[in-house]
Amino acid sequence: MDTLPPFSWTSGAVHADVVFGAGFLALAYAVAWARGPRPGLREPALFVSGVLVLLVALNGPLHDLSDSFLFSAHMVQHLVLTLVVPPLLIAGTPASLFRQALRSRAVERVARVISKPIACYAIFNVVLTVWHLPLFYNLAVAHHPVHIAQHLMFLTAATLMWWPLMSPLPELPRLPYPMQMLYIFLMTIPMSIIAIFITYADEVLFPGYASAPRIWGISPMQDQLFGGLIMWIPGGLFFAGVMAVVFFKWAARDSDTTAGAQAGWRPAA
Repeated sequence: MDTLPPFSWTSGAVHADVVFGAGFLALAYAVAWARGPRPGLREPALFVSGVLVLLVALNGPLHDLSDSFLFSAHMVQHLVLTLVVPPLLIAGTPASLFRQALRSRAVERVARVISKPIACYAIFNVVLTVWHLPLFYNLAVAHHPVHIAQHLMFLTAATLMWWPLMSPLPELPRLPYPMQMLYIFLMTIPMSIIAIFITYADEVLFPGYASAPRIWGISPMQDQLFGGLIMWIPGGLFFAGVMAVVFFKWAARDSDTTAGAQAGWRPAA
């Protein structure tokens, strides 16, 4: 790592595999959109935003910081891949496009199993936990193909994690609002445990970053501390924000239901 060029905010590596993957995703969306009922501009704009955020997260300065300099930057990257990109892609994909994928009986059967809230919760948190164990994390940092697999698993598992909150398909439904709030609360627990483990570690858990060139005067232990805190505090606050949005949607729905019932009520003759 000592032969790395100095870090710069104005330059950064662009990875062909990331560009190819994002391009394939956008092409598949465009083909499905052209073949099916065409939504308005909102959905394609959200989907394209998700693809662009994916490209920014896995290329350029953030990628260089994450791979070669700072563990804490890698935690920022992981939060973007799990908490920002998947909801944008789901919100940008109309139900009609998801249904095209469900035309296959095999795909539908698998989807019905893995889209259940318990499965979504378990898959995401197992993937998140395993990849943050020092053995597997260090393996991913040291070997690029393993790192690609890590990111693909994060994106897939996070898409499942968001499904019970954002599903556009009645046949693979969202949770009711009260259960959504419980689901979100429970989602914060495993991430907090991982973050606490990293934050309070009394030794460097990820040697690749200990031998990385030091920038901005941040020591390896400080970097690890910042990384744990980034997962713990911003990650927790993000879920708290999602919970607040769900609560206000729930309250608005109940208010509309109450108002409609009052408007339709008539005294008995």
